Amino acid sequence: MKLSEIIDKEAIVTDLAARHKKEVLEELCQAMARVEDIKVQPLLEVLLERERLGSTGIGDGIAIPHGKSSQVKQLQVACGRSKQGVDFESMDGRLTHLFFLLVAPENSTGIHLKALAKISRLLKDENFRQELMSAETQTEIFDLIAARDTDF
Repeated sequence: MKLSEIIDKEAIVTDLAARHKKEVLEELCQAMARVEDIKVQPLLEVLLERERLGSTGIGDGIAIPHGKSSQVKQLQVACGRSKQGVDFESMDGRLTHLFFLLVAPENSTGIHLKALAKISRLLKDENFRQELMSAETQTEIFDLIAARDTDF
């Protein structure tokens, strides 16, 4: 499976309005709800519970919030970018700019872990992060991801 097969352009937010962690998660849930039949509030609660265990802000301006929900039948991804940056309680203490939300079905085992690893590897490339920050449209962001996409 490729990331470009599980992310929909309509679930990409090119300029998050959110200024706080909870708002980021809510905005990403709303983006996902545009392409998947989900209720935002229950999904938001799952993600906030996960964040209480430890921030999914991995540093270098990146966060990969994730969780499992009975609302989804297959792995779903939403992507957001904050040009001003958000304090996401990241491991390095810096502002977070790039967010990839992953939601897996409750009964799934490894697919979301593979997707987490794939996204993490992609975003370790500073040039790729800069390209994502410079892209102007949902299509440009999607195309950048698709161009680097390989099966995971």
